[in-house]
Formats: sequence, structure tokens, C-alpha cells
Amino acid sequence: MEMSYREALYQVMNNALTDPRTIIVGQGVSDPKGIFGTTLGLVDKYPDRVIDAPLAEEGITGICIGAALNGLYPINTHMRADFSLVAANQIINLAAKYRYMFNSNFELPMMIRMVIGRSWGQGAQHSQSPQSIFSHIPGLTVVMPASSQSILDWYTWALHYNNPIIFIEHRLLYDIKFLVGEINPYPLNTTIVREGKDITIVATSIMVLEAIRAAKYLEQYGIDCEIIDLNCISHPGWGDVLNSLSKTGKLLVADTSWLPFGVAAEVSRIVCEVNPFLLKAPIVSLGMKFTTCPTAKALEDIFYPNQRDLVKAIIKLVTGKNIHSIPLPDETSMADLYKKFKGPF
Repeated sequence: MEMSYREALYQVMNNALTDPRTIIVGQGVSDPKGIFGTTLGLVDKYPDRVIDAPLAEEGITGICIGAALNGLYPINTHMRADFSLVAANQIINLAAKYRYMFNSNFELPMMIRMVIGRSWGQGAQHSQSPQSIFSHIPGLTVVMPASSQSILDWYTWALHYNNPIIFIEHRLLYDIKFLVGEINPYPLNTTIVREGKDITIVATSIMVLEAIRAAKYLEQYGIDCEIIDLNCISHPGWGDVLNSLSKTGKLLVADTSWLPFGVAAEVSRIVCEVNPFLLKAPIVSLGMKFTTCPTAKALEDIFYPNQRDLVKAIIKLVTGKNIHSIPLPDETSMADLYKKFKGPF
């Protein structure tokens, strides 16, 4: 069956609230849009446990940590991932370390939802993708679901996980429908979403979909791409990446954030430390331009990598040539392709 990213999130949030220990806390969880529709109407069903929050991210996250330590399961939402940076003290210095500091005598089960991705000109403070920051911290699990199935599997699993887990959702994915099956109680940290022989593409979040689009485009020109959804950013299945690379010998990493000190750098580090001899060519990475995000749409389109950037990089890596006969696809803004934004989010 088909289910949109939004519908999968709503289903998990609704199911989570059937447990009286669960609370959902955050800005906008009870407003008319309900976090892009993922909590819409839940305040009417559970008025005491779906709680709108003021602009006090550190305080609210601290309250959620206290709730978790006292037997509740809080789901703390941040409509933009940037807002979570205000709560970094609570997430990094308390949530991530509590179990260790008290020799596992305390457990801290909680979910933190963050939303990334472009919309209609968010500018510098509403466009960041901080997965590398949180993945750097021991004690945190970070997942970037790229499909509805990933949401059903991981979020359901997280409800029974006794440690803090961060989910980073991409706002351009909420309207996209995906095929879903039975919920996997043991979700895969890394998923091979397309098998191929010429190049390994390791991607995160919406870049998985962009990689699939690029691979389909290049099929007609005889280039066969293998695509790996990194999925759990903090604890990837490196075996899948290395096994794929032993077959293709060429690696492209596509992330939703900046490249310096990021996910792409970590993938490259692991490959080079474990077995650099798998590589037949230097690794290529794609991510946001290393600058603050511009507000103007024309500049924003350049700031984010897309299908055209992927196709260009894949052709060069596979053929080893800058000049070739393969035409590049027409430039299409991701925001135009996946969702037409009318505001405010």
C-alpha cells in the first residue's frame, strides 16, 4: 500500500499516544497545521498530553528530560531543526550523558523530532541541517528517515528504546507517497535501495530520492548506480557501504548539510581507514554550499545540491571525464519538484 511521509508520522504519533505515558510537547503541536499535519487533531483526542510550548526551547527540553526520568515518554518537537540549537545544552550535556553519569541507574527514553529542508526562502537561521553535530555526541542516536517505511519502522522501535533518539525529518518529503509493508521491529541502520555495478552513492534524507532520480536518468546512458540510504546517521551499517564499494570501486556521498566535518567526511574517513584500496577513484561529496543560506529563491536553488548536480558528479566519477556526450537534465528546483510552498512553514 501507499502512505505519505506525513501519514506515516501521524500514524506513529497517534499510536504512541495510546500509551498513557506518552506526551507530545513543542511549538505548533496543537495549532491548525499540527507540525505539517503530523499531530493534526491529536490535541482533541488527548488534550492533557499534546502540549503546545512557548518559545523556550531549552526549558521545554529540560522539562521533557525530567518527564522521561520520572516514567513518561516525551516526544519533543522542533518545527525547525535550528531551534534545537537553543536546547543543545539540555540535549548534549544532560540527555546524552545521564545514563552514563549515573551508571545506568537512570534511563532516559525520549524522542526529539527536528525538521530540516528548504521551503520559500527561510534564510540563514531556518535552513540548517545539524545531523553531524548531534551524531558527534556519544549517547545520542540520530536517524534521518527518507521514506514512510523508515518512519514506521524506526519511530515505532524508538517508543521502546530507553535512550534519547533524534529524528531529523525533511519538510519536502511530507507530501511524498511511498510503498509501505509490515513494520519491521528491528529497523536496518543502512538500506540498499537500488543495486548497481558502476558507482556507490551513499545518501541521506531527501538526497536518497535525488540519487534515485539521477540513477533513473542515467540508466538510458548505460550507467548503473547502487544507492545506499545511510538512514541511522550516528550508527551506520558500514558493512553495506564497504561491500558495495568492493563491487563498484567508486563512491559518491550526498548529504543535506555542509561538507566540512560532516556526514560525507565521516563516510570518507571510515572507507580510508578500513580499506582505501577499494577505491578506484577519489571520493566525491555533495552537500550545501559552505556559506549561510541565501533567502532569494534563485540563490537558494544554487545553494542546495539537486538531481542535476548528482548526474554531473556521477558521470565524471564513472567516466573519469569532464567532457562527455551525455546531456545533463534540465535544472529543476527541489522546492518546485517536491512541494509548492505558500507559507508559513
